[in-house]
Amino acid sequence: MFKNVAEFIEKASNPPVLKLAVAAAGDEEVLESVKKADELGIVEPVLVGNKGKIEEALEKVEYDFNGKVIATSSKRESAHKVMQLIAEGKADIPMKGLISTKTILRALLDESYALRTGRLLSLVTIVHLKKDNRFIIITDGGMNIAPDLEDKVQIINNAVELARAIGIKKPRVAPLAAVEKVNPKMPDTMDAAILSKMSDRGQISGAIVDGPLALDNAISKEAAERKGIDSPVAGQADILLVPDIEAGNILYKSMVFYFEMEAASVIYGAKVPLVITSRADRARVKLNSIALAKLVVQGLKNNN
Repeated sequence: MFKNVAEFIEKASNPPVLKLAVAAAGDEEVLESVKKADELGIVEPVLVGNKGKIEEALEKVEYDFNGKVIATSSKRESAHKVMQLIAEGKADIPMKGLISTKTILRALLDESYALRTGRLLSLVTIVHLKKDNRFIIITDGGMNIAPDLEDKVQIINNAVELARAIGIKKPRVAPLAAVEKVNPKMPDTMDAAILSKMSDRGQISGAIVDGPLALDNAISKEAAERKGIDSPVAGQADILLVPDIEAGNILYKSMVFYFEMEAASVIYGAKVPLVITSRADRARVKLNSIALAKLVVQGLKNNN
């Protein structure tokens, strides 16, 4: 597992170069990140969308693009063309450009492309903790609104598989709550306790799950020790399972927008990770997300 952002990007820049297909690519912020990923040798881009808008955006970001541009007449057509390229083996990674999440997800889940796995899709985000100089995974702050226990199992499984693909052999998972003790009046603490027992009994494999844990004692050994928490996860969690989309969204945005931590996100659960970021995300976050998707695709191939 990489220790810092420079090492993360360097690893993603190693060959082979994978093909990235961008849906509705005529956006300056998107093309800034794609340009950098291309220059670093992370991916070879295929740009799909309105040809005039793509050419205009390329000129604005001073991107001397020599790759393939596929013209389409609508954003829906762009999304489906990208998934067709993935299904036909002509591209390795799909990316959301200036297009709604709903439109690209519908294309990803279209049965004609055989990219569905039957698993729940979830947003998996990695964030670099400046203070500790390490990465942590947060899930799910962007897809599943109010996951029930069964959903949380699948969200954990997605995050664990991604974590293993990027080099965390047996990730430690902390189901987050407001407190670290089980309280019947707080349903998320009950779910956390059940998930922990499921992990103990092998119903969740490939990881160590223990909770409930509050954010501070999940990632800080000092905080865990002060509270006298005896746990194989406390203070050293690799994966933070948030209780719902609001908690995950607030946690992510406080880290990335206020504290300016480096981050990367993909939607996971299909046969390929989908590069998807907020329209408010900086080009650097988009570049990181491309790099993450490449490392995941390579890691999954190596693990199989």
